[in-house]
Amino acid sequence: VSLRVKCPHCGNSFMDSETMLHEAPSIKLNIETPSERGTIRLCSIYGCYDHLCDFDLKKGEIARVYCPTCNKELKSNDECDVANCNAPMVPFTLELGGKVFICSRYGCTNHFVAFEDLETQLRRFYHEYGE
Repeated sequence: VSLRVKCPHCGNSFMDSETMLHEAPSIKLNIETPSERGTIRLCSIYGCYDHLCDFDLKKGEIARVYCPTCNKELKSNDECDVANCNAPMVPFTLELGGKVFICSRYGCTNHFVAFEDLETQLRRFYHEYGE
């Protein structure tokens, strides 16, 4: 399932159809680590961890992620609940409603989807993706 996400601040889409990953538009974001700044493109297929980045990410490093349009930081009050990680979670708004959260620590694969109105948003999700 290829998810379409947008900025929780300005509402602009993160989808980049010019840079495809696994035949799906990538998710384009600005990224900052303690030593570098650049652009990252994440695979939009749920559960896929492939990405393209302007620089080499270091395993275990925590990144700060920003909207490429409004440049506001994407962060939540939630922390990763994987043992000994505790990095901030990064939120994206699903275009169909709800949110996707990913861990900001490079190498951690924790992620989850959250819906505010579960029944309505699941119905939209199933209608869109045919699951």
